[in-house]
Amino acid sequence: MIKEVKTQANVGVGVDFLWKALAKDLKDILPKMMPNLVKRADMLEGDGGLGTIYLFNFGPGIKTVTYQKERVSEFDESVHRIGLEVIEGGHLDHGFSHHKATFQLTSTGEQETLIDVTISYESATEEDIMPPNTPSSTLLFIKNLENYLVHGAP
Repeated sequence: MIKEVKTQANVGVGVDFLWKALAKDLKDILPKMMPNLVKRADMLEGDGGLGTIYLFNFGPGIKTVTYQKERVSEFDESVHRIGLEVIEGGHLDHGFSHHKATFQLTSTGEQETLIDVTISYESATEEDIMPPNTPSSTLLFIKNLENYLVHGAP
């Protein structure tokens, strides 16, 4: 049975700039933004839109997995919504049969965006597992992205 966890964050970045970073430039930004966690990110298939497959190779800051493949399973530029589903490695190697993060961006001001995050997951076993830090690590990713865009983006 698929379960969901929801969280949200407000960031001081305009929705269009944030959308471009999250939906178009993610593979280039992640290794710069968090080099200890993401050593390299590649687009294996697609053009960044629906069906695109990314390969994220993790750095020394992640000890339990070396890579994760994700497919863009939702992509709606008109409403700034993107869903990334793990299809190999990562979470699937740690007890999940399904793991997907969906980001919904909503402008709340010229330089303000509300990000609603839904993480859907299913355990591969009867035991219900959800790492307790998943929502907080997603929020940390969002804050790191905001910081990178405000202070470190070219």
